Formats: sequence, C-alpha cells, structure tokens
Amino acid sequence: MSAAETPPLFVRALGADFQRLHPRLQHRFSAGLSTGRGCVGRGVMHRVWHGRWPVRPLLALGALRNVLLPEAGENVPFTVVNAPYRDSFGREALTFVRSFAFPQRRRRFDAHMVYSPERGCIVDYLGTHQHLATDLHAAAGPGGELLIESGRHRLREGPVDAGVPAALAGRARVRESYDDRAGCFRIAVVVDNPVLGALFGYEGWFEADYPDAAALGRCAGLRAVREEQRV
Repeated sequence: MSAAETPPLFVRALGADFQRLHPRLQHRFSAGLSTGRGCVGRGVMHRVWHGRWPVRPLLALGALRNVLLPEAGENVPFTVVNAPYRDSFGREALTFVRSFAFPQRRRRFDAHMVYSPERGCIVDYLGTHQHLATDLHAAAGPGGELLIESGRHRLREGPVDAGVPAALAGRARVRESYDDRAGCFRIAVVVDNPVLGALFGYEGWFEADYPDAAALGRCAGLRAVREEQRV
C-alpha cells in the first residue's frame, strides 16, 4: 500500500470500531494525507481547571514546552488544529495543536501523533520538542463517541530513553462526541496522577471546518521544533 493510500491514523487505530463512531466524528477523525483533508475546530471551553496548589509548579514547568495548562478559567475561547503531514522520518503525522485564549495570555497544548505498528496504537509526542511519547488507546463508546485513554509514557530527550514510572506520569482520559441538537462537537479531558490526584482538564464545545491538508500543513508554527523517531 502506497503512502497516499494509507488510511488515516484513527482509522488504523480503531479498525472496525471506527464505523461505530458518530458520522460527524468519522469525518473529523479521517483527516489525513490519503483524504487530503485537515480539520480546524473553534469553540469555547466552558471550564478549564487545574488541581490543588502542589501541582501548579509542575503545570507551569510543562507550559514552557506547550504541554500543560497552568491557568484556569471559564468560557475560554478555544481552537484545535489537526494538520496531517509527513514528518522528517517519513511517517504520516497529525497535529493536535490546542490553543486557549485566557484573558491574561494565550496558552498552547501541543501534540503530534503517529500510528505505531510495533506498539499497535497511536503514539502521542507531547510538546514543542516531542520529549514525551505516550501510547493512546482509542475506542468507540456506546453512543458513538470517541474515547481515548493514555497508556505508557517514555521520556525521549537526547540520549535519554527511559520509561516514566506510573507514579510520576499523568493519565489522560478524553471523551469527544457530537451533539446533533446543538450542531457541535463536545469534548471533556481529564488528566490525573496516582499520587498528586487531578492535574488539569477542560470541557466545552467547538465547530469544525475541513481545509485542504496541504495548505493547512504549510501553516507556520504547527510542527514541533524537534522531531523524535523513537516510539
């Protein structure tokens, strides 16, 4: 199968489960090079929150590389850009660049996803330098929603190549659905840790457009500063 014929990431990850998604979710998550389509979502997060004060220095540190959100707020304007592209190692990748326009400043939460046949799942490279690789396990929920839960984490920073102990890692759970009555996507994200408890999360809605993948992929600032080959 040629690169142009390779199914989009979430089609490969979900397999037959992909057909159980709501049709609007199928359209959104078939963004890829083979379909020639990207996705840009714009909406509002009704609530962006973070955990107790001990986690805030950690969130501020992660924000330096567009990984974590140290701010909290209500009715925060939100954008997510899913641009498919070929990375420097020849893999099809998909951006998940999420922007939150807080009153005091704009924050980004960046991820670049590839499908790993070796791991049998999507690998999510977090941040501007892809220093953290995380397995993502996706499934279709009973109502046609997309459910994603993170798995093992690996630190990939220069010569460092090590697994992250569960006690130090964050577990992400994502639920994305389509609201037929309101005509928009709904999303809820929770990230927690077995020791520190709740780290941060957000929930709200957005509408989506589907621009040409090639044009979207040429937009500045979407790709990582450093790309990582190790999964």
